[in-house]
Amino acid sequence: MQPLTDSWQQHLSHAISDPSELLQTLALPDNLLPAAQRAAAQFALRVPHPFVAKMKKGDLNDPLLKQVLPLDSELDQVPGFTTDPLAEMQSNPHDGLIHKYRGRVLLITTGACAINCRYCFRRHFPYQENRLGPQQWQAILDYIAADDSISEVLFSGGDPLATPDRRLKTMLEGLAAIPHLRRVRFHTRLPVVIPQRVTDSLIAALTQTRLRAVIVLHANHPNEIDSQLADALRPLQQAGVQVLNQAVLLRDINDDVATLKALSEKLFDLAGVLPYYLFVLDPVAGSAHFDISDTEAQTLVSALQQELPGYLLPRLAREIPGKPSKTLLTLD
Repeated sequence: MQPLTDSWQQHLSHAISDPSELLQTLALPDNLLPAAQRAAAQFALRVPHPFVAKMKKGDLNDPLLKQVLPLDSELDQVPGFTTDPLAEMQSNPHDGLIHKYRGRVLLITTGACAINCRYCFRRHFPYQENRLGPQQWQAILDYIAADDSISEVLFSGGDPLATPDRRLKTMLEGLAAIPHLRRVRFHTRLPVVIPQRVTDSLIAALTQTRLRAVIVLHANHPNEIDSQLADALRPLQQAGVQVLNQAVLLRDINDDVATLKALSEKLFDLAGVLPYYLFVLDPVAGSAHFDISDTEAQTLVSALQQELPGYLLPRLAREIPGKPSKTLLTLD
């Protein structure tokens, strides 16, 4: 096991990528290794040590482990589960840019992630064809500047916070020079899995332009929320950055009322983070074993609604290719 450091970059570079190391670290049975290796050959294992430290050793049912452990079931071909479940390639006008919804565009800032979640809807995304070099970046700035209906830019990936702070600062300054832009939004899992990622230079980059910054975290289970994350987020929030959370409904991980209630309450009570969306699974090839039906999801969130105040109830939604916005699923 690599020694842990206080540097997010070193945590990132020391992330576990060998299934045998993950099994040994968590004292899990060796007979899991062949399947994990087969699945990891198709979609690599990647999980940082700070996230592994939140898992219970020897517990195959640990809800955080289940999100990252490669399984043979990922190799099953299931009808309806495709490599591009959101048809993003149809809305890719420039390398590194996705424009599906009026008023906002999404940047593929990097293909790198701190953690490879096994349900990731971009696990098959052609990142090599969407790299953001200087020429591509200028084309994106020109595209946004030419469309004054665009008021918000989403930084995505991969994980946009895998990008160095200096590069993020330069990108934000370029966007701030476009008069009709008002907001930037970062969809990231990195502070959840490596809290050290929230640095003074990141906070400065997010707050030193006229653009209002929003961070949307991705935490699926209350075990992902701890005091270290709360401490990391506090200066970000004090600097005026709005922090929200979105989650994905996952079979045998968070598909029960008690877990979802604890997630919302812990996000808010410990970390001051508001729940935003709760998504049903995007049908990406390799993830069918996580799926629950829309009907199950609606019943679940209807029951959750009776347990939480309205401001802690995430909106249940599905993304449907070709629709002009996320589709909210009505509750019973």
